[in-house]
Amino acid sequence: MKSKILFSILTLLPVAANAAIPYRVEQIEMPAETNISGSDSQALARIHRFYVGGAYDFSMWDNGADDHISITGKNTSSFEVMAGVRAFDIFRIEANYLRTSAKWDAFSLTGDTAMINAIVDARIDSLYRLFYKQRLVPYVGIGAGASWNSVKGTSIENKISPVAAVMAGLSVELGEYFALDFGYRYMYMFSPKFNMITDFDPTAHQFRIGARVHF
Repeated sequence: MKSKILFSILTLLPVAANAAIPYRVEQIEMPAETNISGSDSQALARIHRFYVGGAYDFSMWDNGADDHISITGKNTSSFEVMAGVRAFDIFRIEANYLRTSAKWDAFSLTGDTAMINAIVDARIDSLYRLFYKQRLVPYVGIGAGASWNSVKGTSIENKISPVAAVMAGLSVELGEYFALDFGYRYMYMFSPKFNMITDFDPTAHQFRIGARVHF
């Protein structure tokens, strides 16, 4: 009888020993949850980082004059293509190629113009965060590049001219994949040094209608 009691006590000793060991609660830090629902303020830049598009340009070229001659600017039409990357929902970088067409009453210029633009989209932050949509998005931007030119009616000394631009407009976003652009751009071309009128920097007021596809 005593041996049975002693055997029972020895059997319970490991259980009692384990019960005496304090349990350590380890807190494991989980990574912060990433919002992948498309409702945060950077959803567009994350989901649709890139875009391509095209535009029609109506250009009004300014007049020019020096000590010997004056020229009258004409209105011209041209087209451009673009590709862009959206760094943030409110900021994008865009590369443009446009076939520059400029005319004055005495001569004309055509050029292959490439530009890089920095564009800020004016999204209303509080509403945009709440609804993840803003159909009408104003924008402003600046651009710089170069134009490879040829002329008719005169000749030029600098066939490659730097160009600069400022722009503003309104985008109509038709869903998350497609947008229409209505904008204005002031384009300045540093002097090509025409033989007919040497002290003249071509400038234009350009009205643009275009479309973009986001992917």
